[in-house]
This record gives sequence, C-alpha cells and structure tokens, in this order.
Amino acid sequence: MPLAPKLRSLVQRLRRVRGHSTLWRGRFASTTPLSRDFGLDRGTPIDRYYIESFLAAHAQDIHGSVLEVVHPTYSRRFGGDRVTTQHVVDLTDANPNATIIGDLAEPGVLPDAAFDNIILTQTMHLIFDMAAAVRQLRRALRPGGVVLITVPGITPVQLSNDYRWYWSLTDDSLGRLLRDAFDPHQVTVRSFGNLFAATAFLHGAALEEVPIRKLDNHDPAYPVIVAGRAVA
Repeated sequence: MPLAPKLRSLVQRLRRVRGHSTLWRGRFASTTPLSRDFGLDRGTPIDRYYIESFLAAHAQDIHGSVLEVVHPTYSRRFGGDRVTTQHVVDLTDANPNATIIGDLAEPGVLPDAAFDNIILTQTMHLIFDMAAAVRQLRRALRPGGVVLITVPGITPVQLSNDYRWYWSLTDDSLGRLLRDAFDPHQVTVRSFGNLFAATAFLHGAALEEVPIRKLDNHDPAYPVIVAGRAVA
C-alpha cells in the first residue's frame, strides 16, 4: 500500500477512537466541552490520575486510624491492611458510610488527636473558611500523624444545589494554609499538570482518551491539582 493511503487509514482509525478525533482536530477552539462532569461520563477524570499518583507515593502514611471524606475509597485502596480503624466524615447523616457528621471547619466536629492519617481529596475548595478547616485537621491528628490533601487548581467548576464551590488554589496558597497550622518544616507542597493536561481537563476529556505520557510532564504554571503533605 502506498504511504499516503496508509496515513489516511491510520488517521481514520484514530478518529474512530472516542474523543481522540475531536481532541486532535482543534478541539481547543470549541466553546462546548466534551463533558460537564469532569469526563466522568466518558471514563476516568484526568485529575484523578494526579490525585492517585500522589496518594500512591505516600501510601505508607495511610495506616492506623484513618479519616476520609464521603467514602473510604482511597483508604482501602492505598492503606489496605495497614488501616485498623476507618472513619468517614460527611456533612449529613444521609451518607451510610459516615461515622462523623458535620462541617470540617467547625470546632468540635472532629475529635482531638484521634487519627494517624487524614485523606482529604478535592474537598477544601468547598469550605469557605479553609484556614479554620486546616486548624481542625491539625487538632484531630495524633502526634506524628499525617494529612494528605489535594485541591483543584485549573479546573472546570461544578455547579450544584448541594454545595458551593468557593476556591481554586496554587502551590503558594495551599502551602501558606498548611504552614500556618503545622510546623513549616513538616509541610511539603507540589502541583501536578501542564498545558496539555489542563486543556484536556477543561474540555472534559477522560484519562482513557489522552496519551498518558503527556500528563507526566510538569509545568508549575499550569497546575491541574495541588497536593500537600503535613505532619503533626
């Protein structure tokens, strides 16, 4: 087969892969996203690739008495048998997984010095008084306990009647929040993402629709998420 027909055949095959054709053919010019649900209706949201990479890198911190928000998905996945006591916090008792009910920013909702690890993924932006919430997280950790936190950076905003989306953060803002409540020497913060990842995420492309290798380049000017680790 001559080269030109081979190339046309390859392009046609790529275009049949869901999402690839629209992404590779100038999708950036569209004013309509592929998905308004972070790509969840198409596959795995791109930000979860970074969230889960961060948690996997710090899996040894997830042990003992662990607190997670809404559902213990990541505690079970990354903590496994190291988790001896599992707690879940949510705003309402409508969640059957919840063992603690209330607003993380409110004093007294979390017990004092109760947890070896707190996993707080993509939650802080829903709390208006983030500084108060971080102080309560610090109070709820046992000495040597670790909070693993991720927050949105460059992101679509999900509109909901159930909550308000207040913030998107940077390395500097998450770093300051954590260092104001924890020993600054016990805080590390980093971002994940680049221009390609941010663009694909804004359009609602799923992880399965993009080349993974292009997500691994880090450009701090385009943070899709920001992640922090702080030790009590």
